[in-house]
Amino acid sequence: MTNVLIALCCVIFVVGPASGLNQMYGHGQALAQAQTAYFARWGVIPLDLWSGSPHALITPLTALFIHGGWLHLLGNLLFLYVFGGMTETRMGRFAFTAFYLIVGYLALLGYAAAHAGSPQTLVGASGSISGVLGAFLYLFPRARVTSVFPFLFFLPLRFPAWIVLLFWFVLQWQSAQDDPRGPGVAYLAHVVGFALGFLYAWARYGRDSVGSTRGNEPGSEPATEGESQP
Repeated sequence: MTNVLIALCCVIFVVGPASGLNQMYGHGQALAQAQTAYFARWGVIPLDLWSGSPHALITPLTALFIHGGWLHLLGNLLFLYVFGGMTETRMGRFAFTAFYLIVGYLALLGYAAAHAGSPQTLVGASGSISGVLGAFLYLFPRARVTSVFPFLFFLPLRFPAWIVLLFWFVLQWQSAQDDPRGPGVAYLAHVVGFALGFLYAWARYGRDSVGSTRGNEPGSEPATEGESQP
């Protein structure tokens, strides 16, 4: 399902106006107007959401498959590709899909609650993907992840997942505090999604995470957890 979700997001983006590839939306001003209308129809507008409109109530779900541009799409899907497969394997296909949709919906709902009077449109799968990151942190804390940091001269280095994901979470939390109005990147949705994902994994699996399970098996080597990691 991870690959299906990635493919679905890609297809929807390419056929929609945000990609600029679909000639039916025109060019220039016509394309810009089509993009605005498209985001307003399928994205989350907090001001409309709390008005009780039936259509607005489904937008936290439809917004998960809409992206604002190529960088937005590719950045989100990179994280889903890296962390989604192992999380799905641990949860199971159907449970993972339900988790992805529900956490994403609640993350966008949380953002909308904090910015109830905002007329700005919110789109993107980052709430769901943040939930996947939170679950991954609990389930695979010792997995090693190849990461690139600008302040380390973009060198590809491998770190334990708990270091990478906690560092990412702190950045999102700080950004949400620094930008309380909510324009641009919806950092609060990232924070809510991550927290929900971690709490779900903790409540569902308890101490039975991959790391603790392998570490308790006779003759097992905890270090093998990172051999086939992203």
